[in-house]
Order: sequence, then C-alpha cells, then structure tokens
Amino acid sequence: MADAANPFRGEAVLVIGGQPLVLRPTFGALVAAEQELGPLFGLVERASAGQLRLAEMVGLFWHCLRERAELERDDFADAVTREGLAACTPPLRALIVQILKGAG
Repeated sequence: MADAANPFRGEAVLVIGGQPLVLRPTFGALVAAEQELGPLFGLVERASAGQLRLAEMVGLFWHCLRERAELERDDFADAVTREGLAACTPPLRALIVQILKGAG
C-alpha cells in the first residue's frame, strides 16, 4: 500500500502486520485529528506526561495515514493494538515532533 516515507515532508512509517504505512502530518490531517481529539497541544502534553490514550494515538495515526484505500478504521485500530506500544512509539514521536516543529 505505501512505500518509503519522505522525511522532508515530515512523514513517518508505521509497520502494521509487516506492511509499512506512511503517516503524513499535513495541515488537513492535523486539523481533522484536532477536530476529533481536541487541541493538538493538549495531545502533545498528554503524550509527554505518559497520559496519551490508545484511542488518541490511533486517531492521530488514522488521520495522518497517507493512504487508506483498503483499510477500515476499526480494523486499523485492532492492528495497531496488536503491534503494541513499542512498535508505535517511534512513529508517534515523529508525528509529535512535526506537530511541535512544523514544516521545515
């Protein structure tokens, strides 16, 4: 479904079931995430305090997915859960850095 991430666009890769999915934190994606999850600064604060909820992480990932062609959100959430927090932390961190830093 997805190929390599472009770091110049702030993209990160989330590997689900051995398949790389590219996360791209575009303005539109972050606005959609914020509409669902509340202010992004609050999300970043919760993440830094270890208080980010699984549903919030999945929501952020969902809105930042570059391609969703064959994915259903519930299936995606289940797959993220199966991968575990250790696998999700690097792409989450990359998205948070992009939220704080903005486009380079």
